[in-house]
Amino acid sequence: MRMHWAVGLAAWVLAAAKTAMAQSLTVALAATPTAVDPHFHNLVPNNAIAAHVFDRLVHQDERQALTPGLAESWRAVSDTEWEFRLRAGATFHDGSPVEAEDVAASLRRVPAVPNSPGPFTQFVRGIAAVEVVDARTLRISTRGPQPLLPTDLSVIAIIPRRFETAPTADFRSGAAMIGSGPFRFESFTPGDRVVLARNDAYWGGAPHWARVTLRIVPNDSARVAALLAGDFDAIEAAPISQLDALRRRTDMRLWRATSNRVMFISFDTFRDVTPHASARNGQPLAGNPLRDVRVRRAISMAINRQAIVERLMGNEAIAAGGLLAEGFFGASPRLPPPAFDPDGARRLLREAGYPEGFRLTIHGPNDRFPNDEQILQAVAQMLTRIGIEVRAEALPFNLILSQGGPPNHAFSAMLLGWGSNTGEASSPLRALLATVDRDRGLGVGNRGRYSNPALDAIIIRALGTVDDGARRALLEEAQERAMTDQALVPILYQVNIWATRGSVAYVPRADEFTLARFFTPAN
Repeated sequence: MRMHWAVGLAAWVLAAAKTAMAQSLTVALAATPTAVDPHFHNLVPNNAIAAHVFDRLVHQDERQALTPGLAESWRAVSDTEWEFRLRAGATFHDGSPVEAEDVAASLRRVPAVPNSPGPFTQFVRGIAAVEVVDARTLRISTRGPQPLLPTDLSVIAIIPRRFETAPTADFRSGAAMIGSGPFRFESFTPGDRVVLARNDAYWGGAPHWARVTLRIVPNDSARVAALLAGDFDAIEAAPISQLDALRRRTDMRLWRATSNRVMFISFDTFRDVTPHASARNGQPLAGNPLRDVRVRRAISMAINRQAIVERLMGNEAIAAGGLLAEGFFGASPRLPPPAFDPDGARRLLREAGYPEGFRLTIHGPNDRFPNDEQILQAVAQMLTRIGIEVRAEALPFNLILSQGGPPNHAFSAMLLGWGSNTGEASSPLRALLATVDRDRGLGVGNRGRYSNPALDAIIIRALGTVDDGARRALLEEAQERAMTDQALVPILYQVNIWATRGSVAYVPRADEFTLARFFTPAN
C-alpha cells in the first residue's frame, strides 16, 4: 500500500513539474534594452519589453495592421478631432480601472520626459488638446488634419495617471512599472534579464505562460548554444551563420517575417567640415565631401547589395532601394535596389573633384543588428575599391546612439537601422529625413542633420492628407525625392527570424517585437 502511495506521489510530482515547466517560458533576447520607462527611448528592445506590461490605445497585429487595444473603437469626428471609446473592464495591475484621464496623463508625459535619446514626441506633437468627456470617452483635437493619429497612438504606452511626473528611475526600480498589459512586472536586471508574471485579469485573456524570463544574450553563439542545450525555449534574431545547423535539428523550429527595418548609411550633410574625412595623404579637405550628392550617390553605387544579401545574410534579407520593403503602406514600387556600378561611382567621384578619392571613417554597431559589424566591414571594402579609403569602426550600440546623435554628433557617416513603429513610410521619412524640428517632433532620428525644404513640404503634406490613396502617393513621392538626393544610402531590409524548441510555436512579427503572449505550445 505504501509503495502504491509512493509511486502515485512520484507520478503526481512529475506531472506537477511538467505542468510548471509548461507554464514557464524563457526567451533569449539579442538586443540590450536601454530603459524600461515606456516613454523614455523609442527603441525596439525597449518598446517590446514595455508591450508586455503596458497597453496602447490601439494595437498592431503581426503585420502592423491596427486592432483595438484599450480603445474598443475610434472615429474621426472631423478633420481635426478624433473620439476614442475605452473598453469596459480593463484594469491596471493594481486593480484600478483604466480611464480616459490615464490616457490624457500618458499623452502629457511623453514630451515632458527629460534627456530622452530617442523621444516619442513625433507621435504626439500634432495633438492640440485632449478632452476627457467621461471615464471611457476621450476627444483629441489636432493642429490640422491628422489621419495617422490612431496609428501614432499605437506606439504610446498608457500608464496610471499618478505616474505622470514619475522619473525614469521609478520605472527602472519597478515602482512605476504598473500597466494594464498581459504580464505584470517583477524585476529588471540591466544587461541580464527581465522577469514577468502572468496577468490573470488581462482584458484580452490571460496568456498561457505563468512566468516569463527574458534573458539578454547579445552573443549569437551563446544564444544558440543555450537553446540547443534546453536552457531557453526560444531565441530572437537567430543568427544567419547557424540557421543550417538549426534546420537540421528536428527538435527546432524557425519562424520568419519580413521586417519593417531598413539598414542604411547616414551622412553628416550639415557641417562644412566633417570630423572623420580627410585627403588620402591625411591632410585636411577643403570641405565636407558628404555634402555633395555625387559623392553620396557614388557611395551607393559602390555597394554590392546582392552580394551582402547572399554572402553575409544567407539570403535572409532583401536588397534595399528605399525605406520600407514591398507590402508596407507607402513603400514606393519605383525604388529598386541601385545597380552595383563601381566604374560609375569612380566617375562621379572625379566629377565631384575627388579623382584620388579621400579617407573616411564609418562608425556602426557591433551588437545590435544581425551581422551589423560584418556589413560595416563589407561596405568599407567596397568603398575602398572605388578610392574612398574607409576605416570601419564598430562600437557598442549605446555608444553609437550617445555619440552619434545630439548634442555630440561625433561621427561623419554611420551604419544604422530604422524600424517603422507605425508600419508605414511616414515613420522613417519624418524621423530620419525631415529637417530637425523638436517642437514638431520631426527629425528625431536625423543624426546627420540632413535638410531639404522641398522634401519637408511633401512629408508634412502627407501627414495631413486624409485620403489613403493620396497619402500613399505622397509618401512614395517623398521617398523617391529623398533617394534622388541620396539623403541616405539604403542597404537591405531585414528578415526577422526566431528559433524555438519544437514544443513551442511563435507568431513572427514585422515589427521585430519578441512578445511572450504570442508564444504558445505547439500543436
